Amino acid sequence: MVLGLAPAAHGANRTGRFFTGDRSGDFLFAALHRTGYANQPTSRSRGDGLCLRELWISAAVRCAPPNNKPTPAERDRCLPYADRELALLPAARVIICLGAFAWDAALRLYGIRPKPKFAHGAEHATSSGLTLVGCYHPSQQNTFTGVLTPPMLDAVLLRASDLAEEMSSSA
Repeated sequence: MVLGLAPAAHGANRTGRFFTGDRSGDFLFAALHRTGYANQPTSRSRGDGLCLRELWISAAVRCAPPNNKPTPAERDRCLPYADRELALLPAARVIICLGAFAWDAALRLYGIRPKPKFAHGAEHATSSGLTLVGCYHPSQQNTFTGVLTPPMLDAVLLRASDLAEEMSSSA
């Protein structure tokens, strides 16, 4: 599972699919394609033929917050949706948390305290058997400045694949 922040006002909020139709999505879907999770490198609309393989994309917050900064109330109100979504994904083994906000949401979902620090490539196993993997968010702010590069994102996605395979073979 890939867990983002919230639907972008001009991306998912407009198209109805997370990371679809915006520059963050362009960066993410290209990486998903390179690493075998997607059948094509772009996603422009819900009917564009995109198929994901063994991956679900979601967000910690369900509305497009002003200035991309959800309030604590929005965060708390939306967390049960992510919890119910995960319950519908019993095969999920890894949650890739795109940014510190998603990392914090995943830690809250699993009641993990003290909170492990977010970092790109950070890993934390939950008591339920899932592993959280931190990844810088593919926002323009991060990708245009080189904070997140294609090889960095590919490495996280490939690590998640390795973790999921290890967990499946040991189960």
